[in-house]
Amino acid sequence: MRPKPQIPADVEEYRDARWRREGAQQVESAYDAERFIEQVGFAACLTDSRRPGPSLYVAVCGRRDAVLPRNVQKDPEASSTWLLKDDLIKRGKVYYAKLARGKATFLAPRMIPYFHAVWGVRKAEEKRRLSRNARAVLKVLHGEWEMATSDLRDESGVKNRVAFGRAMDELQAAMIVVPSEVYYVPKFTYIWTLGVGRFPDELRKRVNRDTALREIARCFLASAGMTIPGELARVTGLSRVEAGRGNRALVAEGYATLLAAGTYQLAARSSPVA
Repeated sequence: MRPKPQIPADVEEYRDARWRREGAQQVESAYDAERFIEQVGFAACLTDSRRPGPSLYVAVCGRRDAVLPRNVQKDPEASSTWLLKDDLIKRGKVYYAKLARGKATFLAPRMIPYFHAVWGVRKAEEKRRLSRNARAVLKVLHGEWEMATSDLRDESGVKNRVAFGRAMDELQAAMIVVPSEVYYVPKFTYIWTLGVGRFPDELRKRVNRDTALREIARCFLASAGMTIPGELARVTGLSRVEAGRGNRALVAEGYATLLAAGTYQLAARSSPVA
């Protein structure tokens, strides 16, 4: 087996600053979290140092080696991240949903059109691309616009919890439905709504796939300083072929430099942190 490429120390320091992996820059409030997401473009919610890419949890911890404990319910940093996530959902200034591969992800508004161009399902495609259960849930939301989980399950007729959960994951991954609020009393529930109601301009903007791949690659490279083989695909859920297309487009325009097969660096600096 080939040895796994290592991230140079100066690139790790570059990421420390941009991904808030430093105590002086850690995220403590919803406003901090929104600024962090806007700066990096997109971020996972509760991934830790074992997964590449920016993460709200790691930014709350403010350290590079943050690892989620087995019992996250008793971990104060995980709890803080979870409560921040709830606050961000309610504020509605950044996009939040389970996107590619079911990973809970935040998007800055500027990145929504590019992610939607790759993963979104437009209205004309819904009948062909969505499952029967997903269409049943969506039909109710088109009429009611906003509804709690239990009511939506009853009204849609998708009463089996597992089947309903799969339908909601499908609608989130298609960038059609998003959670708009979270309640814990009298019982835990999400309130669901149509994403286009919160981000109409971004979700209606037409972007071709090649442009989307290039801009997603640009966004990650700008915050990461360098990307190694498979990293962009793992962070975003793109295939490695499409991640490569995005990175090569950056090389073609002079934004990135190809250092080795699958390894790209920002071209604006001889070293990413210089």
